[in-house]
Amino acid sequence: ETVQKLDAKLSALESSDSTQVVVLTIPSLEGEVLEEYSMKVAESWKIGQNNLDNGVILLVSKNDRKLKIEVGRGLEGKLTDLMSGRIIRFEIIPKFKEGDFNGGIEAGVNAIASVVKGEYVASKSNSGHKRSGKTPMFALLIFLFVITAALSNISKVLGGVTGAVLLPIISIISFAGISMLLLGILTIAGFAFGLFAGAVSGGSGRHYPGGFIGGGFGGGGGFGGGGFSGGGGGFGGGGSSGSW
Repeated sequence: ETVQKLDAKLSALESSDSTQVVVLTIPSLEGEVLEEYSMKVAESWKIGQNNLDNGVILLVSKNDRKLKIEVGRGLEGKLTDLMSGRIIRFEIIPKFKEGDFNGGIEAGVNAIASVVKGEYVASKSNSGHKRSGKTPMFALLIFLFVITAALSNISKVLGGVTGAVLLPIISIISFAGISMLLLGILTIAGFAFGLFAGAVSGGSGRHYPGGFIGGGFGGGGGFGGGGFSGGGGGFGGGGSSGSW
């Protein structure tokens, strides 16, 4: 019944704007890397339209407890890596952890379809995560300053690299929907911040010793709207993965 309901939803989505979403469940990856397996499926099935690259694959490996949302190039602007990750963390995995595998897949498909149509509304747990983000953000920024300042006193380049890595990560943790362009800007800003953090903290090039401490589907199968006869859509590795 769940499969029939989701298949009807995916067929309607394909009819409305030609987006093809396919769900594939497998017992095990049998030692293969999740992302590589997902790309093999994408390249083999060629979900989405050839000139639009608007296909999405939701791959779930039950025994490995891993899943991946593989996004066609044409949908990467809507179904971003960050948004795919949010769907996995807040819509799918909570139900998987409760043992409701069908419910998790249904929630994931519904969220994917809503994002594609521009109608996605965050779940309660997702919204709560955003509302409580101000205090953790402040604490993380203090952590960033302390770490980059200490490392910048050892080496400005080391401080810059640390800032370039940590500032985008902190931003992703604290805020939703950050674009790749903004992440690039944050990386540059983080590097610049790290270069001068030591000077701001009053450091004079001294070396500090020591370190720091930072705080029910079956055996397998697939379905999609209208039998998912691939139209030649292209994939570039966009999307996100997770485990439970």
